[in-house]
Amino acid sequence: MGLHGSFSAPYKADSVPAHSGNTNEGQLCYQFILKGKGGKQAVKGEVKVDMEGLVKGPVGKDVQIPCLYTTDEGIGSLMIEWFYLKPTGQQIRIYYHDATVLRMELGTQFTDRIQVAREGSKGAGHAHLNINKTQPRDEVDFICKVKSLTGSSAEGRTQLRIGSCEVKNGYPRPNITWYKDNQPLVNIPNEVSVVPEVTTESSQLFSVKSELSLKVVKEDKDSEFYCEVNYMTIDGHGMMESDRIKIMVHYPADKVSVWVESPKGDIKEGDTVELQCHSNGNPQPTFSFKHETTELESTNNVLVLRNVSRLNSGLYECSTFNLEDFVEVVGNATLFVHYLDAAVVSPNSHSLFKGGELNASCNALSSLDTDIYWMKDKMMMATGNILSLTDVEYDTAGTYECIATVPQMVNMTSSAALQLIVTGPPEMQKPQTTSIEETLNSMVDLTCTARGFPIPTVTWTPSQVVLVSSTKKEDWVVSMARVKVTSDMDVNCTASNDHGRAEVLFSIKAKSRGVIIAVVIICLLLLAVLGSVLYFLYKKGKICGRSGKQDLTKEKTSKDNIVVEMKSDSTEDAVLLAVNGDKKPPGEQVERRHTHTHTYPPGPHT
Repeated sequence: MGLHGSFSAPYKADSVPAHSGNTNEGQLCYQFILKGKGGKQAVKGEVKVDMEGLVKGPVGKDVQIPCLYTTDEGIGSLMIEWFYLKPTGQQIRIYYHDATVLRMELGTQFTDRIQVAREGSKGAGHAHLNINKTQPRDEVDFICKVKSLTGSSAEGRTQLRIGSCEVKNGYPRPNITWYKDNQPLVNIPNEVSVVPEVTTESSQLFSVKSELSLKVVKEDKDSEFYCEVNYMTIDGHGMMESDRIKIMVHYPADKVSVWVESPKGDIKEGDTVELQCHSNGNPQPTFSFKHETTELESTNNVLVLRNVSRLNSGLYECSTFNLEDFVEVVGNATLFVHYLDAAVVSPNSHSLFKGGELNASCNALSSLDTDIYWMKDKMMMATGNILSLTDVEYDTAGTYECIATVPQMVNMTSSAALQLIVTGPPEMQKPQTTSIEETLNSMVDLTCTARGFPIPTVTWTPSQVVLVSSTKKEDWVVSMARVKVTSDMDVNCTASNDHGRAEVLFSIKAKSRGVIIAVVIICLLLLAVLGSVLYFLYKKGKICGRSGKQDLTKEKTSKDNIVVEMKSDSTEDAVLLAVNGDKKPPGEQVERRHTHTHTYPPGPHT
């Protein structure tokens, strides 16, 4: 005994794939049964179209729907079109071919799954439609249209409507029962029809076929359908079930939802926003988007808004038109784009006299709370929208940047700048030294640094001072000058602007080279005298280090008068004489080479 079955549903349903196999003993098979309307003839007689009344094809396999035509004109000039009929009655073209163009239409459920085999000669031909990997949802009406150059046309139509469950060669006669979600189906007028058909084979075995027709409703979209065969065996009772399938139900939408797919969370100006729309119908219809009263273009039911601004805020509608009852179904969502305007500083440029004060404000209009802080030279100077400056100095001048941020949003900032100028009289930078001593006719380099605004002008006096360079930067000026020392002199550096003046005085002392030599000679003579005195004291034992011990309490009468004689003649001995006139040994004599003699005043014994 073998079981064979196929399903179809009214125009609101497309069956989903079912098991496909052969009809051997004990196996199940489901297939399409395509019943035609006998072919529709051409009205004018110049073009005729014939289509088969019944076409069968197993689920998941390829099926061919023939379209035969004849014409009184050349077949090379004919236009061939294939359509399928949607449940709403709308004809959707899937194929077009004329003398110059051959096109498979995109965006249909048959795209990339159909081919048309077209052949013919002598006024007759065919354009067979081949469908690859058929699916239960392919159970639709197919229409073949043929049109000649003279305007004559004809069309044929093939339909798919019937489902069946069949068992062959059983004894005693098997019984077939249809189930929906494990509940048996019985005849209900205008809703469910189960029609059994029993055939007695020549072998006296029974073949039973049961055809199911039902009115599919939206609630059937998740239901499972199958047939069950009960039969008697030698051992008792037997049962077989077909595979369970779900019917793809087409039903119109009565509710539409629209939402922001990205970004998640708050939206700010400059973002790219993606809105999506979905209905509770099947299949999903084509949607139209609208912002307030403006129609918007979308792609694949997705609306993309790039670089949004606050003007993109508002109500967005997504709608579709239900062709079955001609009712428009609308969903809507509100979009809000957060914003932060450019910061505004008041005043944005200001000139302040040294020692003055200033209060500056910074504001940035925003849809969210903001934080404001002030920066100068990469250092935070203040927080809040008010910047207060008191007793300003030249160092207070510069650029203050006000930065406004939105803590709730990432990378949502704006900024503005305040340029502050501090004016006042010049201030001189004190040099390391202002007293300089240089030799006659030498050159002296002098540097003078002043600060103030307007930037001071620097002058040098007296007139023999030569300006070397002058460098200005912001509120500073550095002036370098050079002067030749011809005598003792004072050099004056004066810095002045509209608010006052300041000066620094350099005192230069001129030195003669001869005087320097004389000083050096005098110093050498003094050193020589000092050496002689030290040597004398050493000889007299007044300085520790001489051999033998000396009585430090010895009477000092022998030292009252000392004569020191120095001669430049190297051949004479320089002799130290005591008051008693004793001559010192030669080894204790000291040679001197000075050019003059100095004699201390004689003592009382001379």
